Amino acid sequence: MTTNTAGRGAPVLVSTSISEPQLLRTTSGALSFHGTADELVTEMRPVDPVHIMRLDRIEASGREFIAGFSGAPMYAVKCNPDKSVIQSLYRSGIRAFDVASIGEVRLVKKLAPKAKLYFMHPIKSREAIFEAYFTHGVRRFVLDTQAELFKIIQETRMAGDVELFVRIMVNNSHAALALSGKFGATPEEAVELLKACRPVCTKLGVSFHVGSQCMNPVAYRDAIAQVAAIAEGSGVKIDVIDVGGGFPVAYDGMAPPPLADYFAEIRQAIADHALEDLELLAEPGRALVGGGMSLIARVELRKDHADGLRTLHLNDGTYGGLQEGAKWQGIRYPVRQAGRKGSDAQEMLGFRLAGPTCDSLDMMPGPYMLPADIAEGDWIEVEQHGAYGLCTRTTFNGFTKFDKVFLKDN
Repeated sequence: MTTNTAGRGAPVLVSTSISEPQLLRTTSGALSFHGTADELVTEMRPVDPVHIMRLDRIEASGREFIAGFSGAPMYAVKCNPDKSVIQSLYRSGIRAFDVASIGEVRLVKKLAPKAKLYFMHPIKSREAIFEAYFTHGVRRFVLDTQAELFKIIQETRMAGDVELFVRIMVNNSHAALALSGKFGATPEEAVELLKACRPVCTKLGVSFHVGSQCMNPVAYRDAIAQVAAIAEGSGVKIDVIDVGGGFPVAYDGMAPPPLADYFAEIRQAIADHALEDLELLAEPGRALVGGGMSLIARVELRKDHADGLRTLHLNDGTYGGLQEGAKWQGIRYPVRQAGRKGSDAQEMLGFRLAGPTCDSLDMMPGPYMLPADIAEGDWIEVEQHGAYGLCTRTTFNGFTKFDKVFLKDN
């Protein structure tokens, strides 16, 4: 296999032998590879960034969540809306999807027409509500204000067959990234919303979000206690509890408890508040897809600074596939040198990672531990990259080229 990089575009892969491992282009235009990431780099020697997709791992994560969670998971599509990811999760047994826009509604309806769709963005345009209901059969909507409730009632033409979820504000202090500042009704507001929703829906639920990358299962217990208190204060019957997302994955320096601990905490809290007769839902995203992708990036330049800092300038960065590395102060993707030959017992040094754009904010401070002799022309693999890495890419500065490879490890 050789790579023709003429014209500085995406590599044109030309098969020169039938030896394994092989890199083959699929009918959809993506690449398929049987081997390891190191073998992929050695064979492909990519000029542009490469998203490696391990669909077997994503499918296994779906099965694990279904087996451990005592309710029904709905995949948070925003986390990774790639067609193959949605199809893999559907194969794993996921039959419900948390959609946040009419674009996501259309996408999932096309790929999994029999799936249940939950429109879980608390603020939706009137046009989106109307199309979701009348064109795509969506019957499940979330809200956190009276104004949004009126929009749903009006745009569904007072149909009466909708399921409504009141999103409440809960403590996000256990999360790496708090999500409580934008959405969620206060307890007082939630009580009034439940009273207003009950007469106009077939099912009434309460939802919450403990924050992204929640590191302590106790957050779910506390939030469920808050749901119980609000439901009791409202005096109306609720049918569903949606514990939202926040289920974490491991990054460098962030080792969360196993998912089983989160599931156990949720089960116990449900039992403690005598809520076992309610339907139970969750909105996992990161936990299902985080470990199912990695990113291959090439070192374009190494700088060893006079103050002792070391910087690797890569062909991808925070305006590309590494957006989350800039969004969170403290998160560090696991990284390794890919395609390296020789012993792994080499000295390791800490590096900053800089993206290819001219913006000085395109930087991940790290430190990222990599071999001391890493240099221009080497590649690194950024692991645990399946959440948000593919869907948040931008076209800033014209750095738009990347490839996508479906990898099955030998």
